[in-house]
Amino acid sequence: MKQLISFIKKEIYHITRDPLTLTIMLALPVVLLMILGFAVSTEIKNTPFAVLDESKSVESHKLAEKISNNKYFSLTGYLDSADEIEKIFQKGSCKMVIIIPSQFSNDILHTNNTDIQLMVDASDPNEASTLVNYFQMIMMQYQQEMSKGLQNGQFINMEVKMLYNPQMKSAYNFVPGLIGMIMMIICAMMTSISVVREKELGTMEILLVSPLKPTTIILAKAIPYLIISILNVISILLMAYFILDVPIAGSVFLIMLLSIIFTFSALALGLLISSITQTQQAAMIGSSIGLMLPSMLLSGLIFPLEGMPTILRGISYIIPARWFIEALRDVMIKGLGFSAIWVQFSVLSVMTIILLTVSIKKFKNRL
Repeated sequence: MKQLISFIKKEIYHITRDPLTLTIMLALPVVLLMILGFAVSTEIKNTPFAVLDESKSVESHKLAEKISNNKYFSLTGYLDSADEIEKIFQKGSCKMVIIIPSQFSNDILHTNNTDIQLMVDASDPNEASTLVNYFQMIMMQYQQEMSKGLQNGQFINMEVKMLYNPQMKSAYNFVPGLIGMIMMIICAMMTSISVVREKELGTMEILLVSPLKPTTIILAKAIPYLIISILNVISILLMAYFILDVPIAGSVFLIMLLSIIFTFSALALGLLISSITQTQQAAMIGSSIGLMLPSMLLSGLIFPLEGMPTILRGISYIIPARWFIEALRDVMIKGLGFSAIWVQFSVLSVMTIILLTVSIKKFKNRL
């Protein structure tokens, strides 16, 4: 019994010698519970939509109000012409447009049968399907309310048009996110482990006494992973195009430029983790919890950001993967150019510069 107690004490001392790892292990359940408890939800709320009301009648206005007053949708405004539909989708300011024809009011009042058109951004097919289901439910409620006191019920026929992904293939949404995840794993996780491995083996001291400057050492560590990441991006794009039939509608040059900038940000994050950890185990845990989980859950890759609480949506703004995946989808699936993604590109570039500057300075200070 005494031997057992002695070994238990020995293991406790071994764990407490690394306070960072112990803190991560204790905080992990709380972090996972908070993130997964709120983020893991298929419910989508406050989805922005616009209305092209060609009827401009009381009935059409009631329909727009009925949809806007629901927790699932948020009206961004009315369009003046059909030419604005493509522009508003390209800006990303709405996910859905409702087109109400000019004869809507007349058909409702006299024939009890009319048509409307629904256009949905289907670059994320799961989200698009959910939005259509929500809309159909609201339309059923609207028809029931309008049919009260009438002998014959009112019927509104809905024509649905899925933009950018009419076949509703999940690969359209999956491939851009997969590129971001692979680059995060290779660049951030492997870079942090590589630097910490040098510390553990004692070879970092050999590098420090060499004529190489710390910045040169960092670049020498990062460039191989940058080359590997670029090769992986090329292979994923080729497989997606030729095997999964995922279109590459936009500029390949712009896709590669986005990938390179995001790769540098991931490398910088890996160097930051390596500067505050002493063991490969701690570096791997820190990369998984600090980078992989937020990138998967709070980037819009798996769960829509519209359904998350305000605090989690706020946190998502500081995650580089969110901006990268959002911009990559617009270029790759929607075929948009630089003018449509300049905000994401600028934010990602600023993040990359800040992260690289901090990681290099932190690395030098530590050395």
